[in-house]
Amino acid sequence: MGKRVVVGLSGGVDSSVTAHLLVEQGYEVIAMFMRNWVDDSVIISEECPWVEDSNDALAVAEKLGIPFHVIDLSEQYKERIVDYMFDEYEKGRTPNPDILCNREVKFDIFLKAAMKLKADFVATGHYVQKETITKDGKEVHRLLAGADQNKDQSYFLCQLNQEQLAKALFPIGHMQKSEVREIAKSLDLVTAEKKDSQGLCFIGKVRLPDFLQQQLAPKTGEIRELEPGASNFKTYNPQVSIDTNAKHESLVSLTTPYSYSPDDGKLVGEHNGAHYFTIGQRKGLAVGGTPEPLFVIEKDTEHNVIYTGQGDNHPGLLRKGLFVPNENIHWVREDLQLEVGQSKRFDARIRYRQPLEAAELFLEENGLYVIFDDHQKGIAPGQFVAWYDGNELVGSGEIS
Repeated sequence: MGKRVVVGLSGGVDSSVTAHLLVEQGYEVIAMFMRNWVDDSVIISEECPWVEDSNDALAVAEKLGIPFHVIDLSEQYKERIVDYMFDEYEKGRTPNPDILCNREVKFDIFLKAAMKLKADFVATGHYVQKETITKDGKEVHRLLAGADQNKDQSYFLCQLNQEQLAKALFPIGHMQKSEVREIAKSLDLVTAEKKDSQGLCFIGKVRLPDFLQQQLAPKTGEIRELEPGASNFKTYNPQVSIDTNAKHESLVSLTTPYSYSPDDGKLVGEHNGAHYFTIGQRKGLAVGGTPEPLFVIEKDTEHNVIYTGQGDNHPGLLRKGLFVPNENIHWVREDLQLEVGQSKRFDARIRYRQPLEAAELFLEENGLYVIFDDHQKGIAPGQFVAWYDGNELVGSGEIS
């Protein structure tokens, strides 16, 4: 029998084919389904997606002839992901539960559970690739983008470390989604035609605002519209660059968000809670009659005010850079991390599916400044920036 692998079998087509490929490759495969959400006090919807997913995962395991386990991670999930999400939204930040799920659950709690089963590896159906090289006599694991550019999920794994990557396998990372579907069809797997899951990573088909309303009470507040020429944007300059004679001051200036007060702009409507909205959001404002659609530029949860502007090129939405404090900087490739005072060019993204954007990273004593060649839309505190060298994800950080 080959090495033992525990597969996170989710009830979807990607993890199903992942398990099949590992069986074909001679591994001893154990399927494990993670039950992440059990909370009767929060009514999500009348649907119960995890029950259907669990049944599908069991059917796949039986078809492939591999052992099937269910692990209840709901208590740890509520503490590490759900409670954190509510707290972040209440503070006016925008967390990324999918990134946290991978860092805190799939490649921590789940990984440790797999090791108790004496597994050599864990495997998931992520569209990413791993390459192991030797550098200075030491194994180094490279996290590479998935071959299917439309499905690449490396951004969601941007917080993994070398220890986690050493134990991880991504069998479908070199494949196209269409190939994965064809394999599932050829095996007559119940998941072959199943649609990809949408919505939150742990509760399935519910909309985020509906979920947040279960814990964060509605609170009526003002929607204010800011004109593009408002004094708040006096520092906006598409051609702005780093002043080498005052580098730190320039970096701070380029990454400091615009500030607003509750009497800025004009009153154009009401909302039911600033904590339900995200920067860059267009839908859900319910304010009409403007020549261009309104976008959320900023939210003030302390005063419960939403600041908006017309059009997705409004200067309030555009920023040249962002800042990551020292405690939130993470290098997947620790051997490539910058020293204080150093800078280096990388490609970076601030959200999933965003095309990579050219940027320069500056490490100062207080943290990392990411300065993009082109202005970025909707930089949101609490989200993650990830930087790449070619198709390799090198590091990431939570945006301040």
